Amino acid sequence: MEYHKPVLLKESVDGLRIKEDGVYVDVTFGGGGHSREILKRLGVNGKLFAFDQDEDAWENEIADNRFVLIRENFRHVRRFLRLHGIKQVDGVLGDFGVSSHQFDVPERGFSTRFEAGLDMRMSRKNDLSAYDVINVYEEEELREVLQLYGELKNARAMARVIAEARKEEPVKTTEQLKKVLKRFLPANKEHKILAQIYQAVRIEVNREIEVLREFLLQMPELLKKEGRLSLISYHSLEDRLVKRFIRSGLFEGEPEKDFYGNVEVPLKKVGGLIVPGAEEIAENNRARSAKLRIAEKI
Repeated sequence: MEYHKPVLLKESVDGLRIKEDGVYVDVTFGGGGHSREILKRLGVNGKLFAFDQDEDAWENEIADNRFVLIRENFRHVRRFLRLHGIKQVDGVLGDFGVSSHQFDVPERGFSTRFEAGLDMRMSRKNDLSAYDVINVYEEEELREVLQLYGELKNARAMARVIAEARKEEPVKTTEQLKKVLKRFLPANKEHKILAQIYQAVRIEVNREIEVLREFLLQMPELLKKEGRLSLISYHSLEDRLVKRFIRSGLFEGEPEKDFYGNVEVPLKKVGGLIVPGAEEIAENNRARSAKLRIAEKI
């Protein structure tokens, strides 16, 4: 089984506008598809650093003296690059979300298709798991997670039902969770609603929005002038953050204007939104929600 089929492979790497002797970063290494494409375009003096916190992904490390795999969360990108003597780079690529491998290994607990323990940790070093979110979070905290990260209209009622069910016995598995929430899962919408529930819990477990914010805030300092940022998002929460940061360098509010009414922002967008074509979606259904945005350091 293929570990992960990279989405928008050509488009995302084209967006980096690779220089043969440049220094690049792939912050979501996974199966290494994007990294291998970058290495194809680098010359002998080029360098690629990749990040991945998932122990399973480390098995895919590439044997190439131009390549370094950093076994850490990309929220720490600048700190770990500095340890390798790198202060600025020519481009950064990120393909956020969950890899095909993580979805396809039942015991990881990411997929609605399998019976498994409630886990969903992208790194097994994480203390927090899906079990903790479902069984330990206060009812109001659980509502916030489901509403904010799953955009679920019935978040309050779902949280109440989970809180009542766990008084009888802990909710330990994906199947138990489905049974607890059965009244909210009509047959014609079961898969869609479950996907929203799983997304919400997974984002909370892995602090995905917090991590993305921390990562983006480092980009203006990390990128060289005219350095490129090529980012693929899979849900609206991520994409809104990426889009807004590229436009204004902020997550809330508007950038300050100078005396002449001009605004100073660190990045400029390159081209428009890029989404997979029908052919790619037919070959890889997981590509259907992907959105690629490219930016350049001013």
